[in-house]
Amino acid sequence: MTVRSCSSRPVFRGLAVAVLLAGCVSEDGNGAYFPAPGPAWERRTPEEVGMDPDLVSQAVEYAKAHDSEVVPYDYSGHEEKFGPLEGPLPEERGGPAGLILRHGYIVAEWGDTERADLTFSVTKSFVSTMTGLAYDRGLIESTKDPIARYVTDGKFDSEHNAKITWEILLQQTSEWEGTLFGKSDTADFYHRRGRELPRQEPGTYYEYNDVRVNLASYATLMVWRRSLAELMKELVMDPIGASDSWTWHGYRTSNVEIDGRTINSVAGGGHWGGGLWIGARDMARFGYLFLRGGQWDGEQLISPEWIQLATTPSQRRGDYGYMWWLTPDENAEPGTPATTYAARGYGSNIIWIDTVLDLVVVLRWFGGRAPKFFDPLIQSVGK
Repeated sequence: MTVRSCSSRPVFRGLAVAVLLAGCVSEDGNGAYFPAPGPAWERRTPEEVGMDPDLVSQAVEYAKAHDSEVVPYDYSGHEEKFGPLEGPLPEERGGPAGLILRHGYIVAEWGDTERADLTFSVTKSFVSTMTGLAYDRGLIESTKDPIARYVTDGKFDSEHNAKITWEILLQQTSEWEGTLFGKSDTADFYHRRGRELPRQEPGTYYEYNDVRVNLASYATLMVWRRSLAELMKELVMDPIGASDSWTWHGYRTSNVEIDGRTINSVAGGGHWGGGLWIGARDMARFGYLFLRGGQWDGEQLISPEWIQLATTPSQRRGDYGYMWWLTPDENAEPGTPATTYAARGYGSNIIWIDTVLDLVVVLRWFGGRAPKFFDPLIQSVGK
């Protein structure tokens, strides 16, 4: 019999928040399984966790057979597509890889899941998490606060930029205007790339923009006044037993002087190099932490309140939260957190979390059609 119990240490801010956290204990009711550090991650057959083995195999074989076609193995053409590099870029990438977890156990695994590869915009969900950890500790009082209250170096001083709150920056509706680390907000490949389009009122227009994501990383750094990469290791990755192979890079232009120290402000993507380089197993641990409501083996690392905020659809885009992609329930009340959400990056690098089916899926360099993988996987779960 499945017992749903999410007892844990009190959250940082001491607030009772209703969050959908289905599957907070393992099926035998003795508490959720958490993998120990290192490679000894327990496995279960699909049958043992209530999944149809044939449908799981169908999904896995499809993923293995469909490599990404948009990112060459040697990253050739990267600068022509995105612009000159400002940070490091790997010499080559790995091939298709991934994991499927149910109730925390490995049900399927393929490819080189320990190889630390560039994840492109999966990094954005890590930036958001670092902002959340600052929020949990009271360094940010409210996501509705103007960032100008916290960052006073001129980047949010103009009449336009002074209206930008943490929430709308994380929801990518800020329309921030300016230059950061030598790149104008018009430099982003997807929407502007040098075209002077009229700025909209902050909070009224969604635009996927890596310069502004880097601004979120920078603003969060200015609140913490410590390296976000070091804090991520200390507060999240080490406690969840991640490897030491992952790295988080900034640009050669993104060094910041804080309290007499030089700190590199990490990038939120890989358009111009840098960003998060990480293996599929470490990505799965990160996703499993969110599936468990920010709790890892009795320790509350991220508050359920933050996860609720991060996975609530924005007013301007119903499938986007605080740098997480959402699959909202069409029948849910407005403002209800999504029960299925994902960190997604170019080349189809994905951490997919389903809190109802108690699943975490990591895909690396997936070049197929998403329904061909996810439909049989979801259908494989017994009712």
